[in-house]
Amino acid sequence: MSNTTSEHFDALLIGVGQANKPLALTVAEKGWKTAVIERKFVGGSCINYGCTPTKTLIASAQVAHQARRASEYGILTGDVRVDYPAVKRRKNQIVEQFRNGIQQSFDEADNLTLIRGEARFSGPKQVEVTQPDGNTRTLTADHIFIDTGTSPRQPDLPGLETVPWLTSTTLMDLDECPQHLLILGGGYIALEFGQLFRRLGSEVTLIERGSQLLSHEDEEIASEIATFLTEEGIRIHLDSTVEQVSRNDAGGIELLLKTGQGAKTVSGSHLLVATGSTPNTAVLQLDAAAIKTDAEGYIQVNERLETTQPGVYALGDVKGGPAFTHISYDDFRIVRQNLLEGGSAAITDRPVPYTVFTDPQLGRIGLSEREARKQGRNVSIASMPMSRVARALETSQPNGLLKVVVDADSGQMLGAAMLGMEGGELMAMIQIAMMGNLSYQQLRDAVFAHPTLAEALNNLFAQLD
Repeated sequence: MSNTTSEHFDALLIGVGQANKPLALTVAEKGWKTAVIERKFVGGSCINYGCTPTKTLIASAQVAHQARRASEYGILTGDVRVDYPAVKRRKNQIVEQFRNGIQQSFDEADNLTLIRGEARFSGPKQVEVTQPDGNTRTLTADHIFIDTGTSPRQPDLPGLETVPWLTSTTLMDLDECPQHLLILGGGYIALEFGQLFRRLGSEVTLIERGSQLLSHEDEEIASEIATFLTEEGIRIHLDSTVEQVSRNDAGGIELLLKTGQGAKTVSGSHLLVATGSTPNTAVLQLDAAAIKTDAEGYIQVNERLETTQPGVYALGDVKGGPAFTHISYDDFRIVRQNLLEGGSAAITDRPVPYTVFTDPQLGRIGLSEREARKQGRNVSIASMPMSRVARALETSQPNGLLKVVVDADSGQMLGAAMLGMEGGELMAMIQIAMMGNLSYQQLRDAVFAHPTLAEALNNLFAQLD
């Protein structure tokens, strides 16, 4: 038998992702009576399943990789062995540290109530929460903020249900390193996991249905990434679709592929499916609040992040668009500015920088060459391999390619793909220059300290002379 109670709040936040966490603390500090509903872990996908655990694992994999390369630097070591349980334990400890920090900040906040349970709308401004003990709590609020994120998508593949396939979340729960990891997908999740597990000792095979990895990138950037991944021993199958998933006689997983060269079979011990995400909206019963979604279930919002129900907002990945933590955090800033500071912030035309944490990293901002030419822009391209960067050579990290798209008429930078050591940091330099409307000539002629990665910009932009 369930007990039903009802309570009114100034703000009701559903899900504790990277937008709702700071928003909850901010509105509570302003004196709003605030309730936060979370069904599992505070912190959202970033802390629990995404950025924090994956980058922690990548760091361990990077150490293993560098240890194996020690002789290149004149350093002699013994055999490099990976203690995977210890790697996993370190990852879990850091996730717990971050998660507990959020929990503590909620516990110490005034005007804030954290409610554990599953939320669903029962009216335009009314939400029912089914708590772990089975009781139902009914909440109403003047403002409601949805930040429930996404989950890995299950593709429609014949036979997938017959094998214990993994998602980017469940892969990190394994107690041992896969012997041979098969990965479906060629996006940043697939590439990051592929490289890190290869460096931790797994055989890795990537299967991508498109003609290149990272389909949104320019071809030469994707090709360069494929080259260094292949050099590390990762097998890559492009233009390949999965026709059948099955168990093989050895108890492993077998994939029948359709390729441009005909049928092909690949086998492995584990299968990671990294072919996209789906929004966590099905259980919310959004129809009860007249909140519209698109065909895939993502919540529709206007430029101020308000849904089709006035006073109800969607932030972070659940609204679709770029699925990055920094975009979620910017969603928080937009809502804060508009609701608490009388502003008129909007998501329209905001920059979308991102970094793919392969090694070397790919930092991206603005337009790619392909996108710029598709828009009919008159562009010039500056491109230079990392093997021409002194700092990269001195540290024996010469892989990569730096590329910037420049407006040929004004000299303004339109975008960049910085594939190289600390490519994300190099990209941020270009982004700051774009924010300040600097011309490429100003970076070409700037005095940067030697030997730094920054001085690569001098030679990069000199390509346009």
